[in-house]
Amino acid sequence: MASMDEEVDRYLNYLIVEKGLAKKTLEAYSRDISRFLAFAMKSGTSGLSDIDTPMILKHLIVLRDEGISARSRARSLVALRGFFRFALKENRIPHDPTRIVDLPKGSLKLPDVLSVEEVKQILDAPDPKSPRGCRDAAMLELLYAAGLRVSELVTLGISDVNTEVGLARVLGKGSRERLVPIGRFAREKVNQYLTRTRPLLSKGRMSPYLFLGPGGKPLTRQGFWKILKRYALKTGIQKNITPHTFRHSFASHLLEGGADLRSVQTMLGHADISTTQIYTHVTRDRLKEIHRQYHPRG
Repeated sequence: MASMDEEVDRYLNYLIVEKGLAKKTLEAYSRDISRFLAFAMKSGTSGLSDIDTPMILKHLIVLRDEGISARSRARSLVALRGFFRFALKENRIPHDPTRIVDLPKGSLKLPDVLSVEEVKQILDAPDPKSPRGCRDAAMLELLYAAGLRVSELVTLGISDVNTEVGLARVLGKGSRERLVPIGRFAREKVNQYLTRTRPLLSKGRMSPYLFLGPGGKPLTRQGFWKILKRYALKTGIQKNITPHTFRHSFASHLLEGGADLRSVQTMLGHADISTTQIYTHVTRDRLKEIHRQYHPRG
């Protein structure tokens, strides 16, 4: 069981760094995964590679028979899906046993999305007159302009962002490369950072990375996560704001503005359009809210 515990710890650390999940969500995922692994051990499993789809289904049936709600069972499956997908990506297992298991419909909470005004408040929070504020403003603008994952943002090279033509070349999951347009605001902020701030941060060192931290070293995912949290706290917005929140907001704002799903899929770098379709649910909720607010019989 010790090796399984190590795999769980590895996955939870990934969620903290890459996804920036809230503490309560992490605790719930940890409980769900540990509960399943305990069930698997009782069923005679000796390692992750032994776990198959029937065992996942049997566990969900046991949860149902114990009176666990559909919503909680769905959350448990989401936690297991993420865990096994991560293990597969890390070559810890030969296959994903959750791949063909469907989620109960209507039982998942949609991701937090910021309003356009809330995004603006955070983007305006850094002090552009200070070197770090100038850098942070450029990072935040680019994060929102291109819908980047935090890992993609901190690994961008200087040559990956062309402010003249307004494109960013992004290396995403599975080493898939994509070109994403960036708007006027991001281009201006990046140019200001490159001319005024980056030379100060580089300390004379040569670095291929666009955004630099102390001593000219590239910023880490944890480092940027802390930067964003500081500015989110400064605005007083009462939401759990993570780098991924900006990615959710990027996609939702595009769809609300009339962008087609395929274009958003391409910009996000999703291999499967079904991953992008969650944002259509967010948009539909927004449309329902507008209908209730403005229709005479809403």
